[in-house]
Amino acid sequence: MPMGKRFGYARVSTAGQTADLQRDALEKAGCDRLFIDTASGAKAHRPELDRMMELLREGDVVVVWRLDRLGRSVQNLVELMNRFQKMNVGFVSLNEAIDTTTPGGILVFNIFAALAQFERDLIRERTNAGLEAARARGRKGGRPTKLDAKQISEIRRLYDSRTVTVNQIAAMMGVGRATIYRVLR
Repeated sequence: MPMGKRFGYARVSTAGQTADLQRDALEKAGCDRLFIDTASGAKAHRPELDRMMELLREGDVVVVWRLDRLGRSVQNLVELMNRFQKMNVGFVSLNEAIDTTTPGGILVFNIFAALAQFERDLIRERTNAGLEAARARGRKGGRPTKLDAKQISEIRRLYDSRTVTVNQIAAMMGVGRATIYRVLR
């Protein structure tokens, strides 16, 4: 990998917190440029992270003080790591001693990726089991219907009469046109 710049990324959750500890560690790690966000890790788009991502070029290295400063979740971290890998950008986490510019760091990254996939599979499995259990108890999923059987038959009667438009039927019933078309299917 060609030698590029070292970009340091730091994040604090609130304006009352200071990034001094992270800034000192990133400067000591030889970062050429620092990007510091004051935002919750739950936010998908953080301005400084977005700006850093735009500036990254092949051979650059992203350095963070700790993994949780970069990603919102394991899945989010893996997505970012995959982007770095596609861009041929290295990644270093100082506290966790992860360095994807080395074979050992790549191994650790791949373990994280496997754990993220495992977590997604477990969530999917639990969701499906919960839905199945609810159905077995007679619960029907989805949004509650806005229209009762009487209203549905009135919609069909009005539509078949060809005296009113779908827009007019929707206005009479207090629903959107898509609901009317769904009923007519």
